[in-house]
Amino acid sequence: MATFGSGNNNRRNTFDGGLAIEFERLLVGQPGVAKQILPFVEMFEAGLSPEGRPSGVFLLLGPTGTGKTRSVEALAETLHGSNRHVLRIDCGEYQMDHEVAKLVGAPPGYLGHRETQPLLSQARINSVSSEKSALSILLFDEIEKAAPSMMRMLLGILDRGILRLGDNNLVNLERTMIFMTSNLGADKMQKELVPTMGFSLTATNEAKGPGARRLESIGLAAAKKKFSPEFMNRIDATIAYQPLDDKALTQILNLQIDNIQHHVDLRMGARSFELEVTAKLKRFLLDKGTSIEYGARELKRTIQRFVLQPLAGVINKGQIPPGALVEMDLKNGEKILIRIHADEDDPED
Repeated sequence: MATFGSGNNNRRNTFDGGLAIEFERLLVGQPGVAKQILPFVEMFEAGLSPEGRPSGVFLLLGPTGTGKTRSVEALAETLHGSNRHVLRIDCGEYQMDHEVAKLVGAPPGYLGHRETQPLLSQARINSVSSEKSALSILLFDEIEKAAPSMMRMLLGILDRGILRLGDNNLVNLERTMIFMTSNLGADKMQKELVPTMGFSLTATNEAKGPGARRLESIGLAAAKKKFSPEFMNRIDATIAYQPLDDKALTQILNLQIDNIQHHVDLRMGARSFELEVTAKLKRFLLDKGTSIEYGARELKRTIQRFVLQPLAGVINKGQIPPGALVEMDLKNGEKILIRIHADEDDPED
């Protein structure tokens, strides 16, 4: 008979339809992801997660900039109120076997035993839960780069939900969701998206239909070639991310601009102002910050350069009265134009 974890029965039940809506609002352009992740959250909150293993194990595949890491951040924001409630392991930093000691700590008798504080301690795992939810989120970014010893360690976690540290203390990961992102198959997906001859896949509806299934097959084939069958069999859901279309990229841009407004209101208080970005500047930001090859990966840096930095210069000069409307526009190619509308005053450039 299967036994089940206690979930979050001693806390307020955090899962409801509103949280599902919030998760989908935060993760733009990948509507199928919520349907594969949130049922495992429901099982945890209901106390029905099986004991002896993590509450959910997910392998996220797809081209760069399609929202793999963002999915994990969105789940943290939905459950805990902040994307900081994620314990992130960059597997690029653990490509050599000896580096794995930083995760579990050096065994007694080894050099650095007392100085090495394990990153995957019980305290660190618990620190990314919250009063809203007891569920911790652990992210292994770019899992294909991990050293063989790290993969063996991870296989043990997926199998038993327990990690043995260098000092023989045990870490229980039954109240943890584990996510692994990977760019496996990305090069082949890119060739599928932008073939050397013929039509681009993203230029047709096929990118969301048969073409999407081809991309998923490419990712799954690459994962099965890289990882052992016993590893793949311990994954609850392998999720293939599709390239973002123009509508989704526009939504992401608008969401990031809304975040800037929220930040201004929060940090500046009575001195806050209303920010408006014109359609012309938005189009420029999308052209500059997104591409088929990199998705939305460069969009945040583009916004920082062409919105935040010019805006900061005007704020630091004290040119924005409280409650003003600050309109940001594009002039002559890449020149950012800022107009300040304050009460009855004429706009200022």
